[in-house]
Amino acid sequence: MTPSTSTRRASVALLLACAGTFLSFLDATVTNLAVPPIADHFGVSLTTVSWVATAYVIPFAALLAPAGPLADAVGRARLFLIGVAVFTASSLLIAVAPTLPVLLGARAVQGLAASLLVPASLGLVLAEIPAERRRAAIGMWSAAGALAAAAGPALGGVMVEVLDWRALFCLNLPVGVWVLIAGRKLLTGESHTGRGPDLAGGLLLALCVGSAVYGLTQGSNHGWSSVYVLAASGVTVLSGVATVMRAIRHRRPALRLDLFHSRSFAVASGVSLAYGTALFTSMLLGVLFLTDAWNYSALEAGLAMSPAALVTAVVGIGIGRLRIALTPRTMVAAGSVLIAASTAALALLIDTEPHFWTLWFPAGTVMGVGVGMATVGISSAATFSVAPQHFAAGTGMVMAARQVGGGLGIAATAVIIAEASGTGAEPYAAVYWFATAVNLAAAVGGLALRIAAPPLPQPATSADPAPAAARILEGDQR
Repeated sequence: MTPSTSTRRASVALLLACAGTFLSFLDATVTNLAVPPIADHFGVSLTTVSWVATAYVIPFAALLAPAGPLADAVGRARLFLIGVAVFTASSLLIAVAPTLPVLLGARAVQGLAASLLVPASLGLVLAEIPAERRRAAIGMWSAAGALAAAAGPALGGVMVEVLDWRALFCLNLPVGVWVLIAGRKLLTGESHTGRGPDLAGGLLLALCVGSAVYGLTQGSNHGWSSVYVLAASGVTVLSGVATVMRAIRHRRPALRLDLFHSRSFAVASGVSLAYGTALFTSMLLGVLFLTDAWNYSALEAGLAMSPAALVTAVVGIGIGRLRIALTPRTMVAAGSVLIAASTAALALLIDTEPHFWTLWFPAGTVMGVGVGMATVGISSAATFSVAPQHFAAGTGMVMAARQVGGGLGIAATAVIIAEASGTGAEPYAAVYWFATAVNLAAAVGGLALRIAAPPLPQPATSADPAPAAARILEGDQR
């Protein structure tokens, strides 16, 4: 492969990987806006409708871990395209779902598809890009998700306001079809090991996560000592032990415990768990608070959520192009502290009287900076703490931790709102205090990271004919 061909292939891989990440994050943000109208449409409670989010998160979290090794086994581009195809088809099924059980089943399939495409996308990029350019690639890949988070609330608000909540899930369709058409050229010349991971172990992990979330959500409905909660707790413990035992004994385990021999990787996974808990909590809570306490319409709530996500995208891209070598420790610790400061301010100051410009906007801006820093920092820590041949597996494990945290955070949000005393904004303030505590825990964990700063991007020469995406990868500062 000639240098120019290699550069073009890396550019295509980066572009399609960013598009795949955009798909999964777009769905996450627009789904939060769909939660209130779905509850009204099917006549269910907040605790029940929260499964619209958790049905996606559980398979996403559980199968991210084996999806990394699976990408190495069957080919990263191949698994990426399979994931995009299933994700797109399940989006269409959600849009036409006649009942809530059908919708939840389609959401679970969509989560499974996301677990395939996300680690395969980053593994694909990192396999195609030289080490000195990976920092910029990670920044762009992270920023693609942030851009989706920025566009999602506004687009979702418009769709709900003008059309219907079902239209939200049609937003994925054109992007998915385009990625499938453009991505076929990446299949040529792709390497793979042919040795798949332990999918049964992945199912055990899904059972562990799912039963934990189920027990947490049922506590407020039936009591914490009810048979529902006790049974779920028992299943969680037994399936968790079985997952670990299978991981120890299987030659190609779904849960790569060997990666935790790296202290930095273990810390990055723990930080990712805390970060995911706080992030998913804040994303869902923002929509619920704006539409309930401030009586915003879906469109107004979507627009109000957009500035924070837009700042996240700008920060993610900017970090990748900085001429200063920021360590993952700096990015994670500082980012988590900024997020904690914003959620603490909201917990202290929110009430039922809207204060967008004096409270929500500045708090959201600070939160966006923090999320951008923490996202890139955690991704960098995961990448640079494992060997290149384990990129997909390591990425999948750390993302799985974030999604497990997300599932627990969503469940905790519903429980705290249902259980918290007080009226008006007080239950929402209680959730923001919870998010603040978790963010501070992530900051403490970030201080324990001991990973050198990634190499700075190298400037491109003036004669470089590479396309724009490749010039960004090469650190072109023009």
